[in-house]
Amino acid sequence: MFLLAGMAGMHIPLLVRGRSKAKKPVIMTVNSPIKAEMAGTCLTHEHVLVDFSGADKINPNSWNIDQVISVVKPYLERVNWFGVQTFFDATPAFLGRDPELLMRLSMDTGVNIVTNTGYYGAQNNKYLPQHAFDDTVDQLAERWIKEWKRGVDDTPIKPGFIKIGVDPGPLSDIHKKLVNAAALTHLQTGLTITSHTVGAGAAFEQLKLLNEKGVAAEAFVWIHAQEEKDLLKHVEAASKGAWISMDGVREDNASNYVEMLLNLKSNDLIHKALISHDAGWYSPGNDPGGFFTPYEAIFTTLIPQLRKKGFTLAETDRLLIQNPSTAFSISVKKS
Repeated sequence: MFLLAGMAGMHIPLLVRGRSKAKKPVIMTVNSPIKAEMAGTCLTHEHVLVDFSGADKINPNSWNIDQVISVVKPYLERVNWFGVQTFFDATPAFLGRDPELLMRLSMDTGVNIVTNTGYYGAQNNKYLPQHAFDDTVDQLAERWIKEWKRGVDDTPIKPGFIKIGVDPGPLSDIHKKLVNAAALTHLQTGLTITSHTVGAGAAFEQLKLLNEKGVAAEAFVWIHAQEEKDLLKHVEAASKGAWISMDGVREDNASNYVEMLLNLKSNDLIHKALISHDAGWYSPGNDPGGFFTPYEAIFTTLIPQLRKKGFTLAETDRLLIQNPSTAFSISVKKS
C-alpha cells in the first residue's frame, strides 16, 4: 500500500513545475494524487487526533491506531453518508499527525484524506521542536520540501498542504520564520499554505511577508477567520485573493456563519470562502479518546439555514465542492 502511495506521488513535482503535459490540477491524498475536480464535497479543516503534550513530550506510542480507528471510523462513515468525499486533516507535526492512521482510515471508509507538512507556532511555541528555532528559513523549508519529495514520518505518504500557526500579531521573529519557510516551500511544491491565524492583524502581516517572497495571496488560507469580528477585514483579505476559512461550525453557532457568508456573498466574494467544523479531536490518554465532536453541523444545521436565507444549491456546492478544489489544487501561485 505504501509503495503505491510513494510511486503515485513521484510524478507530482513535474506537474507543479509545468514540465508535464497533464492539464488537470491535482490534490494529494494520503493514498495518491487525485484530480481536483474529483475531490467532491470537502471538509477542509478537521482533526482526527490531537495530542497536546508539547513538542518535547509527544510520543506516537501513546495512542493505539486500532483503538483510534474504532472510535473515529463511524464518524467518517457518517460524513461519507452526507456526501463528503475528501477530508483535510489539519493536525500538524508534533501535535499528533499520524499519516499511517490517516491512510488506514481512508482505506477503511473510502473517504479521501489529506495530511500536511509545516509547524504550528501558536500557543507560545509549545508545539515547535528546538530545531525550528535553530534552523535558518532555508533549512526549515528544506525539511518540509523533503516531506513532499520523500514522504512524511519515514513513510512514502505525501502532504497535500502546508499547515502553520501563529499567535496574534505583531508576529514574533520565529513566526515570521514559519511564514517565510512556508513561502519557500510553496514555491518549490505548489502546496497551499494554511495558517492558524486569530485576528486580521496577523493575517495581513502574513500576506505581506508572502508577497515579499513572491507568493500570491491566492496561495494562503486564513484559518479561523471567524474569530475576526470586523467582517470588513474578511472582505479586504478576500479581495486581495486570500481564502477566508470559517471553520468552527457547530449547531449552536451556525447563525454566525450565515452572517459571515452573507457578508462575502453581498460583496461578490463567496468564491473565496471555505467552511468546516474544526471538529473530531481524539485525545490520547482519555478513554475512549475523550469527547469526540462529530463532523456534521454544516449539513444538519448550516446548509438549511443558508438555504432559508436565499443561498442556492449552486452556491452551497461552491462552498463545499468548487472552492476547496480550487484552493487546494497543487500549483505555484506567484505574486
